[in-house]
Amino acid sequence: MKIAMFSTKPWVHQAFDPLVASFHADITWLEPRLEPATATLAAGHEVACVFVNDQIDATVLARMKDVGVGLVALRCAGFNNVDLKAASRLGIGVVRVPAYSPYAVAEHAVGLMLCLNRRFHRAWSRVLEGNFTLDGLLGFDLRGKTVGVVGTGKIGQVVCGILNGFGCRILAYDTYPNAVLAATGVEYVDLSTLYAQSDILTLHCPLTPETRHLIDAESLDAMRNGVMIINTSRGPLIDTAAVIAALKSGKIGYLGLDVYEEEHGLFFEDHSQEVIQDDVFVRLQTFPNVLITAHQAFFTKEAVDNIAHTTMANIREYLETGTSGNRVD
Repeated sequence: MKIAMFSTKPWVHQAFDPLVASFHADITWLEPRLEPATATLAAGHEVACVFVNDQIDATVLARMKDVGVGLVALRCAGFNNVDLKAASRLGIGVVRVPAYSPYAVAEHAVGLMLCLNRRFHRAWSRVLEGNFTLDGLLGFDLRGKTVGVVGTGKIGQVVCGILNGFGCRILAYDTYPNAVLAATGVEYVDLSTLYAQSDILTLHCPLTPETRHLIDAESLDAMRNGVMIINTSRGPLIDTAAVIAALKSGKIGYLGLDVYEEEHGLFFEDHSQEVIQDDVFVRLQTFPNVLITAHQAFFTKEAVDNIAHTTMANIREYLETGTSGNRVD
């Protein structure tokens, strides 16, 4: 099977290289992100293998169809960057990795909570400079705090389990409540109740038209003053302009982001020698109570190995049978 691997980095090579022989794969490693200008790089390949910030819209799909691509293989769970209607119309299959390590993302989300609360990042910087004062580093006990978990799929379930261990009261919202979680003491409520009662809010839902800007000026207005918000799911779940206004007013006391609304072209690249042109992102960086990581919540050895193996298995199954258990319709 001939695969055009877009958005490749050294860690992608390291994960996929051991599988090339066993899957009889012929991989062309392409560092550029998939977009209209790079779509024809897939010429001569059956499969375009892509990542979270690749652009797979109708234009890109049509150009890849013209050069022989019949399958888009996502190295991620989300598929909001794919025009599924255009793919279906063109006869291009789409497969994804629905689960790779819910523990990786869940642990990162809780790590952001702990770091923001106890200000580990600021304390580390102070000690490096010989400043051992505690002023401005006061945190709070997680025990007894109310945490709202939006989305209780595999990642949300693990988050609930970890926070149960801290002795938190957990509220949850999901269109499909989980009876097993409810039996552990998780309280399913509507969004308005969750917003009103949560000290900490953590997002673990997919990006859909219904969840886009789930956190906006209206929902923020319903939250407690000083709320902590964590997003390790998809950037557009949050209206960044509304969040900046809430940070300025003090409505948001802590903000932890592993994803950003306009992260494509920014995350996964080294811009350390450049002036970042995204003024909104730069504004976010000025707040002392904001902690941003660059879409690394998934990034553990276990998760990356699972992504590579599942992706290759998806491709082989689709090419051999014309479908896959992980096909996205």
